[in-house]
Amino acid sequence: MPKIKTHQGAAKRMQLTKGGKLKRRKAFQSHNQEKKTAARKRTQQKMQDVAIPNQKRLRRLLTI
Repeated sequence: MPKIKTHQGAAKRMQLTKGGKLKRRKAFQSHNQEKKTAARKRTQQKMQDVAIPNQKRLRRLLTI
């Protein structure tokens, strides 16, 4: 039986917290910053928990 490889695309985008939760970055942050308000850009900087229904699928990709 071969080793299961970690999905590198998912590994670069997700972080595992000490409590075992997955965190991700928010979308719509990479370009067109001039037209977005300062408050909107600040909230986009923060990490967000991955939704519970998606965690099982992502844990399989990350081989956790």
